[in-house]
Amino acid sequence: MILSTLLAVAASVPPTPAWTPKTAIAISISSLVVLLLSTKIEKPLVGPKFPILPISVPTFVAAMALGHIIGIGIILGLTNISGRL
Repeated sequence: MILSTLLAVAASVPPTPAWTPKTAIAISISSLVVLLLSTKIEKPLVGPKFPILPISVPTFVAAMALGHIIGIGIILGLTNISGRL
């Protein structure tokens, strides 16, 4: 039962794109946009301060993680729309 369900799901998963510089650019841009938006949160300096940016280390890590998640969504969405990125 479980094996047949997994096989049915595996057959319906669309192909994911291979890594190219375009995918890296999409991830980088989305991470930078989220990092810029993270400076507008209510308390960005809770925790140890990042030496260069006006945010804390936990805020930086969270912004990069969310930027990667959004970037992956952008890449998969563009792949499904156009068939390539």
